[in-house]
Amino acid sequence: MTIFNDDAANEEVSIGIGERNYDSRYTLDHWFRPDPAAMVTALEAVKGGKPQEVHMEAGERWTEKKYKEMNYRYQDQAIEHLRILAKQDKPFFLQYWPLYPLSAPRLAYDEYTTPNGGTYVEKMKLLDQWIGDILGEMETLGIADNTIVVIMGDNGHFTKYSPGSGYTPMVFKGGKTDVTEGGVRVDAFVRWPKMIEEDSIAGDIVHVSDLYTTMARIAEATDYIPRDRIIDGIDQTALWLNGDSHGRRDYVYIYSGKSLKAVVREQYKLQVPGPGENPVVAKFYDLFRDTREEWPVSTEVGAWGGAEFVRVIERHFQRKAKYPDSPPAFGVPYEGITNLRPESKKAVEAFLIKKKAAEM
Repeated sequence: MTIFNDDAANEEVSIGIGERNYDSRYTLDHWFRPDPAAMVTALEAVKGGKPQEVHMEAGERWTEKKYKEMNYRYQDQAIEHLRILAKQDKPFFLQYWPLYPLSAPRLAYDEYTTPNGGTYVEKMKLLDQWIGDILGEMETLGIADNTIVVIMGDNGHFTKYSPGSGYTPMVFKGGKTDVTEGGVRVDAFVRWPKMIEEDSIAGDIVHVSDLYTTMARIAEATDYIPRDRIIDGIDQTALWLNGDSHGRRDYVYIYSGKSLKAVVREQYKLQVPGPGENPVVAKFYDLFRDTREEWPVSTEVGAWGGAEFVRVIERHFQRKAKYPDSPPAFGVPYEGITNLRPESKKAVEAFLIKKKAAEM
């Protein structure tokens, strides 16, 4: 949303959109370039109710200033909800996804305060402050000692906007959407005072799905975990509480869309050969020694690991055949929003017409 707005277009962070960046007099297909201001930016709703868009009026433009206001509002709302939940004196779950580390246009800042000079880094400083504000509020509310806090990223960094953003691949190769470690590994921190050892480090595999089963175990809610389907999460309670730094997961299957691209088992990673490629030349990496996946150890590992990885992959696909993935859901964009703006309605109409034409 910081990339797809009028200011980002004018700075050519996004290329090819915005009336000032191309000559529309000679454009034949005016639906080819979508209007950033037509997208729905922020929704609010209560459980069981219908959503409504907030803080965007009909005809209003989506700009970096609006993006800033949205993120500050989310921070204030997170603390507001924390206070409400703390008063109820019962278990609660609060999820907060600050979007502000992403900030692309340089006009977002009057000055740059880090040697890095990157647009994202300035907001990382602010995010650090906001996390501190939330932790401080928990102390004030008296809930810090019996509340688990998890802070983590959702994907690798945006290498596609290097070097202007200030992010570049370092220890791990690649970024968001890549199947290398830089695309799938993220920083994660867990705090539970007097239960999780302070300043301890767990250098083992934890998948995001493990949070579900681990939290259920700690909250004594395992009876609510469904038994009619495969649950991907593994209980990592021992990793958090025992302090031995070793987890209960030794594998990860890495997909790009529907295609299996890589398999990690212990410290070894197989780059899965594509259709028609000779499996003999499959690339293996030792992630302990080669974090950037630049020096294959295909002979050293492949001699014994090739057949073992094939067995792991075959078992994985057999399991998927027995318990198929749920298909993606499809519907009309923005359906159910009670106050959809006229420009958003036109964007939906254009989308549906183009979709129907593609299917003809």
